[in-house]
Amino acid sequence: MTTPPYAPIADHGLIGDLQTSALVSTDGTVDWFCCPRFDSPSVFASLLDRKRGGFCRIRPAGFTGTGKQLYFPDTAVLITRFMTEDGTGEVVDFMPPLPDEGPSERHRLVRLVRCVRGRITFELDVAPRFDYGRRAHRAHLTDDGVIFACGQFGLVLHAVREPGDARLVSGQITDTGDLRATISLEEGQTRGIVLESGVDGPPRAVAAAEAQELFERTVRFWHDWLARGTYHGRWREAVDRSAITLKLLTYAPTGAIVAAPTAGLPEQLGGERNWDYRYTWIRDASFAVGALLRLGHTEEAAAFGGWLNERFVEGEPLRVMYAVDGSADLTEHVLDHWEGHRGSSPVRVGNDAAGQLQLDIYGELLDSVHAAHLHGVRVGHRGWHAVVELLDWLAENWNQPEEGIWETRAGRADFTYGRVMSWVAFDRAIRIAESEGKPAPVARWRSQRDRIYGQVWDQGWDHRTGAFVQRYGSQVLDASLLRMAQVGFVAPRDPVWLDALAAMESLVSDSLVRRYDTDAAPDGLRGSEGSFSLCTFNYVTALALSGRAREARLVFEKMLTYGNHVGLYAEEIAVTGEQLGNFPQAFTHLALIDAAVTLDDQLTRDG
Repeated sequence: MTTPPYAPIADHGLIGDLQTSALVSTDGTVDWFCCPRFDSPSVFASLLDRKRGGFCRIRPAGFTGTGKQLYFPDTAVLITRFMTEDGTGEVVDFMPPLPDEGPSERHRLVRLVRCVRGRITFELDVAPRFDYGRRAHRAHLTDDGVIFACGQFGLVLHAVREPGDARLVSGQITDTGDLRATISLEEGQTRGIVLESGVDGPPRAVAAAEAQELFERTVRFWHDWLARGTYHGRWREAVDRSAITLKLLTYAPTGAIVAAPTAGLPEQLGGERNWDYRYTWIRDASFAVGALLRLGHTEEAAAFGGWLNERFVEGEPLRVMYAVDGSADLTEHVLDHWEGHRGSSPVRVGNDAAGQLQLDIYGELLDSVHAAHLHGVRVGHRGWHAVVELLDWLAENWNQPEEGIWETRAGRADFTYGRVMSWVAFDRAIRIAESEGKPAPVARWRSQRDRIYGQVWDQGWDHRTGAFVQRYGSQVLDASLLRMAQVGFVAPRDPVWLDALAAMESLVSDSLVRRYDTDAAPDGLRGSEGSFSLCTFNYVTALALSGRAREARLVFEKMLTYGNHVGLYAEEIAVTGEQLGNFPQAFTHLALIDAAVTLDDQLTRDG
């Protein structure tokens, strides 16, 4: 069995069932799959170590290239097509959604194999490596599939087959407990496999009709969910794909939204900026809820609000991030037995940024609560009590150094963005209290809001650069501040803001935007990084709001060319145009939605 090479990060599509997910490369390899949750140990992870990570590959026999990949329209069902001299085949990958179930050990990864022209023989390699490749397994082959046993956890492979066609499938178990098999098909035939976790029973034959029903049920779910959306603007295809991606990153049992489904993918090839994003950042999830609300998806806001209520502990600040079940122990450690994606080590799981102080999260949270309020999702009694308690804490603590939105590891500082978002927190709470008649210390909140406003103008504005700066006392620019007009801290066409926006263009290169200059503002880490895709879409929004809609449209259209073949984005873009970092990133897709909706509205108003 040959180990797969490292596929570029962008050469993947995402599938999932709303509790976990998998990445499928254009050569037909599932090279990332954690089970039973997003943040569980991996089963397939050759994306991070091609020899020790494990994979599940289906491709035509002797085929060494890549296929053509697309999503079944308006769904999260992925199709990888292979064209050979003898025939054309497809691998159809999906996971039946679990939208209404509690946390489940049972998950199904369905891989249907079709011959659409001629004849074609597929090779099937299944090489699981449980617990990040740290635990051995045993495999038992039957007529109907394979049991991969690993203590209390394992996988069962069910063959998709019809009675009497055993000749279509032949396979063997290797010395390492992996499956090698072939599936020979003629035009019109569909077979495949179903990988299932959390079951004790033996493999069973899955009829092609049953597999087709799973496919149709999955398609219906995504079509029904997407039909609830209200966006019908110029970039509907890109917006719908981003919305589906955000939904795929939602852990349905709690409503928590993960920042990305992956861990350890490098922001710089060969560098150390390799973080675990499989958790729920208050910031990212709040932004995501806000973006989905703009598209008419209100149920996600209600679910996330319920999850947030459970995170409230009286007298304590919010943590930066949590596991999807709300637990808070995300201790970071290194998988030193893995080489990392294309040699990029260390591979980290867990995330020590969970213990940082990041004051901006209160603003993002209250901004999403206010947005939900405007869409008819009201704060309940317990939720409002939590808001008041959190703002009591913020009133005592906003004026202190912190680590900031970018989670720097060079010590705390007075970050301007953290102050701006603290202003947002008080401002949005005041608006809700006054519109709903909620009991609250509004006078105190207004006093704190106004103090922050004055401080930002006094210490966050630098007259030498004519711009707002990353941290008080510096001259470093920071793309996080592109959101100042969007959140209402400054008027979007105020001449002072237009000067600041012009100054920040030093971070822009051919439409791509860097977060900050790592040379001018060391962040405690070695190496550099590419442009940050979130910031590019925020730049589009800032341009559109400032009256530069035509320019914003060009930047937006250019940025769309950096998406991968199925419209997905990692967190960063290298100077070569290669996607880097964890993939796909919720931050980027929610910013795409915001940019598209804002720009579309502005262009319509401008005629």
